[in-house]
Amino acid sequence: MTKNLLTPEGRPLRTIKSFAKRTGRITRIQLDGIKNHWGEFGLGFQPDILNFEEIYGNNHPVVLEIGFGMGTSLLQMAEENPDLNYLGIEVHTPGVGNILDKAHLLGLKNLKIMEYDAIEVLKDSIADQALQGLQIFFPDPWHKTRHHKRRLIQVEFMALATSKISLGGFVHVATDWEHYATQILEVLTTCKSIQNQYDTYAPRPDSRPLTKFEQRGYRLNHDVWDFYFKKI
Repeated sequence: MTKNLLTPEGRPLRTIKSFAKRTGRITRIQLDGIKNHWGEFGLGFQPDILNFEEIYGNNHPVVLEIGFGMGTSLLQMAEENPDLNYLGIEVHTPGVGNILDKAHLLGLKNLKIMEYDAIEVLKDSIADQALQGLQIFFPDPWHKTRHHKRRLIQVEFMALATSKISLGGFVHVATDWEHYATQILEVLTTCKSIQNQYDTYAPRPDSRPLTKFEQRGYRLNHDVWDFYFKKI
């Protein structure tokens, strides 16, 4: 269990979050997705190690996606790869509702969802070397300089995250923000337990679906940077 850090005065230390909890407008379908299908796909946070074989009913490798947005690409990956189990973490409630609704319609058996702080989940709920892969697609770039400390991809975070990945497992990150891309490459390269599978940036693997957001970006000549590393 994660211990609460205290200031010298004995008050709880305020930790920097890599996300802002924004519920936003939620549709009736999304609300119904949460109400009707959370029991089927949702996992509540508990500060105990998750038993993936018990949760999924098999011993297939588990891939964790942090920040799946509305879940479009994660749904497609889960549907196309029934021999892999997927765990998606997101704090955007409409996105959670959307993926729950769509996962039910698709009849997926290899997808589970958590609505919680991913760092706490990694610290408290996932055993070392329990994951086959980690994917983070288009994390919030926090583009203002004073907010860069909120970016998810930091040295400390990657040290934690890579400890949860098994030997030979992967880390796949993508961003459409050039300054963040430079930071991500530097951070991932600094992490000695993973190795870049390309000289610098990776071509978009076929395994990462092209989202509508990304397709629009390409039409507007926006670049996207992929990073693909493996645990060594």
